[in-house]
Amino acid sequence: MDSINSRIAEELGVRPQQVEAAVALLDEGSTVPFIARYRKEVTGSLDDTQLRHLEERLRYLRELDERRISILASIEEQGKLTPALERDIKLADTKTRLEDLYLPYKQKRRTKGQIALEAGLGDLADGLFNDPNLAPETEAARFVDAEKGVADVKAALEGAKYILMERFAEDASLLEKLRSYLKQEAILSARVIAGKEEEGAKFRDYFEHDEPLKSMPSHRALAIFRGRNEGILSSALKVGDELPGTMHPCEGMIGQQFNIQNQNRPADKWLGEVVRWTWKVKLYTHLETDLLGELRDGAETEAINVFAHNLHDLLLAAPAGPRATLGLDPGLRTGCKVAVVDSTGKLLDHATVYPHVPHNKWDQTIAILAALCAKHSVDLIAIGNGTASRETDKLAIELIKKYPAMKMTKVMVSEAGASVYSASELAAKEFPDLDVSIRGAVSIARRLQDPLAELVKIDPKSIGVGQYQHDVSQLKLARGLDAVVEDCVNAVGVDVNTASVALLARISGLNATLAQNIVAHRDEHGAFKTRAALKKSRVWARKPSNRPPVSCV
Repeated sequence: MDSINSRIAEELGVRPQQVEAAVALLDEGSTVPFIARYRKEVTGSLDDTQLRHLEERLRYLRELDERRISILASIEEQGKLTPALERDIKLADTKTRLEDLYLPYKQKRRTKGQIALEAGLGDLADGLFNDPNLAPETEAARFVDAEKGVADVKAALEGAKYILMERFAEDASLLEKLRSYLKQEAILSARVIAGKEEEGAKFRDYFEHDEPLKSMPSHRALAIFRGRNEGILSSALKVGDELPGTMHPCEGMIGQQFNIQNQNRPADKWLGEVVRWTWKVKLYTHLETDLLGELRDGAETEAINVFAHNLHDLLLAAPAGPRATLGLDPGLRTGCKVAVVDSTGKLLDHATVYPHVPHNKWDQTIAILAALCAKHSVDLIAIGNGTASRETDKLAIELIKKYPAMKMTKVMVSEAGASVYSASELAAKEFPDLDVSIRGAVSIARRLQDPLAELVKIDPKSIGVGQYQHDVSQLKLARGLDAVVEDCVNAVGVDVNTASVALLARISGLNATLAQNIVAHRDEHGAFKTRAALKKSRVWARKPSNRPPVSCV
């Protein structure tokens, strides 16, 4: 643990004691916003950005250490753990490096190389490798043994070849060099699968696409991966022109690693064939899978960061404030859903109107909306930005022009996630007798009044302000977006006398039970008039250990 803390401290440029204190608080169950705001004196004022990085790195490095311990135990159990190998494993600083070191000792099904070793062909492989002046066919003849499954010279040489191939392919130093080279020099090549041109028209930009792996942006990488998953595109890593009859650069690196070169000695041609097969059969697919996996991970991380940034901006959009609002959820055939909420977001009235095609009840709709606005003294009109939003915006413009005395203002509002909220358990509890479609209009109206308070009720993944959200790791996406919501709520704070359970539960130090207790107490006894009243209330009967100061709410 000390080494993990020291490493994170070095990455963050802070003292190890600060990291140690933050790790202890995280392990106790404290959240990042709670630590950033209420434990500054303990962590030496680490901010929320530093703490988020610390939390992520702590998770990764702990997983790395757990895997390291498991690998050491496995190799030691096999009786193959040397001091040098143990040192290398303990110094491995990435999961990839750790797995490369473990590869020769990993339990796996019987391979052709293992079968050849069992047949006694190890000495043949070692002999030809150590002394290329030996004639392969002559040496192999000594190992022909039908009882051991070595029928002839060809079979003996084939077995020896697989022994060397597996030995070369499991060399951690070689894998590191090849991986580093391919990261810099490889081209990701995408091609359309024959016969899929029409079906995959949306991927036409990638029907014949080549781009350096190291500079490929996340959105193009994710598009190619999606096309491949849908059976439209094929993809491969290539280096240079790879002309037929020429040596692949990676084959040259394998030969150099094991000092194999063509000096016209009897075994040189055979060893060259071993090198070619090592690359083509053993290493190419393995490294391609690894590097494309890294590309996907990096692309997912960037996509999630973009999603998080957009969500942050949406959540912290300027609220219109406590003003009576009419929400319009646009629609054509099924009509526009209308909901009027008061300054606190309480539903006052609702209706369904049909101003657009095919009904075209324009004037009737204007009259209905005007009556609702006059009855409830509406100040704002919130228009969802979905289907028929432009037509509905024109409707609002005409309504405002016809009734200037009402002094109303219209605003186009993102309706991302409104349909998800409408069908959620939370919405059903809040409006058990209200049609699902009307609940969406309520949400649109409320998110103009206070975007954060309303959007916090929706699963962040369902708000839909990013690309390829269904292609990325759902666990990482949820973790990243939850962190954004958590940070936004705690940066702004909430009004304890109006906040919903969903909003209160996002306050650092509170949980769903405490949030429900606060709302229940508020409903039964009225608003909390002072902090002292909140402190004395029974809502803290089952308080968590990291309950925040009351002033945070």
